[in-house]
Amino acid sequence: MTSRKLPILVVAGVGNGTGTGASTARLFAKNGYRVAVVARNPDSLQKLADDINSSGGEAAPFPIETYTHDNVKSVFDAIKKQWPNDEIRAALWNAGAGVWKPFLDVTESDIRQSLENNVIGAFAFARESILAMKDLELNENGKKGTLLFTSATAALRGNVVTSAFAAGKFGQRALSQSLAKEFGKQNIHVASVVVDGQIATGRTSSYGSADTPKLSPDSIAKTYLNLTNQDSSAWTWELDLRPSSEKW
Repeated sequence: MTSRKLPILVVAGVGNGTGTGASTARLFAKNGYRVAVVARNPDSLQKLADDINSSGGEAAPFPIETYTHDNVKSVFDAIKKQWPNDEIRAALWNAGAGVWKPFLDVTESDIRQSLENNVIGAFAFARESILAMKDLELNENGKKGTLLFTSATAALRGNVVTSAFAAGKFGQRALSQSLAKEFGKQNIHVASVVVDGQIATGRTSSYGSADTPKLSPDSIAKTYLNLTNQDSSAWTWELDLRPSSEKW
């Protein structure tokens, strides 16, 4: 009797373990996924994996120095080696780099940082995710897998200090839309989530006043799980999330 293959979620970008990537990893683990967490901070990565494992889930850390094509491919190869009998059914690109400066203060290094993280890294991650999914059988929702992107308001409109950041996020949004159109017909669901507002993490707790509305990373994670569970008759490409009191 053949054992049932378990679904794997790959999450790139978990920060300090208190934000969207970490919440998504924890939620998917509770819903039967093996979770591969990928990030540039090995200490936070290991702590998150240990936390998931001690809570009854299964997770493994995969540190990465930079999100180059070669490094991302090596990480995916390591994930497949870790769980050779299971299938990558969901992937979340949650890594990014923010640059908020007046245009004349933006340096070449700032532009490279934004594009390397928000565009080049996203391309590499999307490529390996799609390669891992494209030959799988359809699951109970009529799809081979789901590829998610964490996006931002800067993907929709620029502002006075977002020239470098918006350039990267516009590129990422265009990538996700292109992939949704190309691979939706091949039963791979691609979706982009615009996060319009601050996320309540350990990094942002001191930003603004106590009354500043913030998004719960656990609530964002629930949206990601819902997107992954959408059946092929009604797929979302893009949606936006914001606190009820956010001005927009």
